[in-house]
Amino acid sequence: MSIEVRGLTKHYNGFKAVHNVSAKLETGSLTALLGPSGSGKSTLLRMIAGLEIPDAGEIHLTGREATYASAKERNVGFVFQHYALFKHMTVFENIAFGLRVRKQGEKEIQDRVFELLDLIQLTGYEKRYPSQLSGGQRQRVAVARALAPRPEVLLLDEPFGALDAKVREELREWILRLHEETNMTTLFVTHDQQEAMEVASRILIMNHGEIEQDGTPIEIFDEPATHFIAQFVGETNFIDTEISEKGLAVWGPFRFSVNPHLSVRQKIRIYFRPNDVYVTAQFETLQVRAKIAKTRFKGTVIEYKLDIGEDKYISAQVPKGVALASGFKEGQEVYAAITAFHVFPIQP
Repeated sequence: MSIEVRGLTKHYNGFKAVHNVSAKLETGSLTALLGPSGSGKSTLLRMIAGLEIPDAGEIHLTGREATYASAKERNVGFVFQHYALFKHMTVFENIAFGLRVRKQGEKEIQDRVFELLDLIQLTGYEKRYPSQLSGGQRQRVAVARALAPRPEVLLLDEPFGALDAKVREELREWILRLHEETNMTTLFVTHDQQEAMEVASRILIMNHGEIEQDGTPIEIFDEPATHFIAQFVGETNFIDTEISEKGLAVWGPFRFSVNPHLSVRQKIRIYFRPNDVYVTAQFETLQVRAKIAKTRFKGTVIEYKLDIGEDKYISAQVPKGVALASGFKEGQEVYAAITAFHVFPIQP
């Protein structure tokens, strides 16, 4: 089932929760709605699910308008952040709940529940209660309950938000396998960039109730469309300067080739990621002199705060193996070059 929203809008007492949002998700896609708290992503998800009524705009499911259809009529499965399992029911009865509401036969219910227990890798847990499960297991049961009535769309609102880092990582892998097996159109809300990048094949980034960029994880990471996305997604350096001459900006010892259509003295902000700062112990072409002011170990990379003079600093991330082989240490003189960057004009 495809999902399409056209000009969707929802305001609460003058607050713009979602404003004029349009997007189309193809059948079988796995998409993340990413954004900070209050950006409107959960409100958008709830309108698609039929749990909120929009003030304006349209919702189409598989080409059929469903803007004012009930949640039941839409045939979507919804998973909340905090599981929302029935504590007094066993795992079996939690999963079977939607099927019993639809008055399906006992044999059909039994077959479907055990099919889903196998899918979520909890066969043998059917007689347990939610209190006897781990957080990750409870969330898998919540997903199974949503899948039981065979919905055409799966919607997940911060599905791993209440779990610790290790369990979140395991569930990301599980959601990917689940999607491969079911090929169900899936849309999930998250504020975790890493989660969106690892799980989704497409990301919609929301800010102030609007979609600021729609693209693949690589497009979002490498080609941010706005100031907000450049700062919000991943780690970044940013520096403010101005166009010094046609096609050129200067900041400290660095020279940047920029769009020649930008006017001289136009103020700009330049963004570049720490992993796009190339650091060596020996001078190479187009590098500038720097000093390692501070070292920070970050697992697979080591981050260096580089002093480039004139009270100016940038951050560089070097793969741990390269950093150790190079013998970088605090106080050492090194050489640096910025290999990729993005320029955005600063509006007066």
